[in-house]
Amino acid sequence: MPIQHALWKIGTQPTPISLGKLASEQALEDMIVRETGILSAEWMLIGRQEQTGFGGRIDLLAIAPDGSLVLIELKRNRTPREIVAQALDYAAWVEKLTADRIAQIYQRFSNGDSLDAAFQKRFGTKLDEETLNESHQIVLVAAELDDATERIIQYLNDRDIAINVLFFQVFQHGGDLLLSRAWLIDPGQTQANVTTTTKRSGEKEPWNGEYYVSFGTGDSRTWEDARKHGFISAGGGSWYTQTLKLLSPGDRVWVKDPGVGYLGVGRVLEPVVAVKDFKAPTPSGEKSALDVLSTAARLRQSADDPEKAEHFVRVQWLDTVPESKAVKELGLFGNQNTVCQPTTPKWRHTVDRLKQHFPKWNKEPKA
Repeated sequence: MPIQHALWKIGTQPTPISLGKLASEQALEDMIVRETGILSAEWMLIGRQEQTGFGGRIDLLAIAPDGSLVLIELKRNRTPREIVAQALDYAAWVEKLTADRIAQIYQRFSNGDSLDAAFQKRFGTKLDEETLNESHQIVLVAAELDDATERIIQYLNDRDIAINVLFFQVFQHGGDLLLSRAWLIDPGQTQANVTTTTKRSGEKEPWNGEYYVSFGTGDSRTWEDARKHGFISAGGGSWYTQTLKLLSPGDRVWVKDPGVGYLGVGRVLEPVVAVKDFKAPTPSGEKSALDVLSTAARLRQSADDPEKAEHFVRVQWLDTVPESKAVKELGLFGNQNTVCQPTTPKWRHTVDRLKQHFPKWNKEPKA
């Protein structure tokens, strides 16, 4: 059923806050350009009102930390079904964008700046031309949708088409206008669909049931800690942590440090929890991760922030190697998403190779 927003002012007698109205949807687009966090704090805008080859203009275009693109369309005066159809049409254009054309789009948007430099500054990593625009997602921004259109969106998502809706509503509070938002589908589910898609449709195959995990080491996490205490983790924003929700007890994960190589394989023991709730095993019993990990001081800085806090998944390691012996070969799968379910032959080849490097990959878990 359509999502409805309501706000109340807290008091002895809660009072509802009345609905307001923006002067135009153009005003909403202007706000998103000034503050991308209205959509996602982990995206960077790279284009606005970009002309497609199909007789229309994309409202907004963004890029995610893994180099995937985000097509953003505001409803404006179009019917819900029209905006879905138009967004899918525009997505066919986005899918064909090459690295040089994407760089040109950003130059027009930023008045001549370099996409490479902006990406490095925003995300702290170099933009990999090979993975740029390997996949994309569609985000529709609307105040409401009808039941039929919501069913269409859900139907597409269930078939791994990464499309979502951001509902917004405006409230009048005194002389101020307040903006609220709500996602139709958990953004983590949409992000998971992004990671299963590829521009080269002929390269897709059924997922083999093996999970890829990106475990980037640094100030907030070390492989030594993860190996010793049995966990994988991610932090710094919901884009990095929400795919950890894909993991359930019993799942097998192949773990890679993107800058080093594959480090191990393990079985998931428990669902994801925030750092404050994660207990690390020690010789004297389980203790708070904030007390025993070598990066505890850094982890405490964001532990009370639900968005930025590190999140942990407990695993039992089946086979691991130290960083000095990480497995790194030409042609092995890699991705910036923390967790994904790859559906390319490259992933099948990767798992086959890793099973040779980690011969204990299928050992029986300890009771």
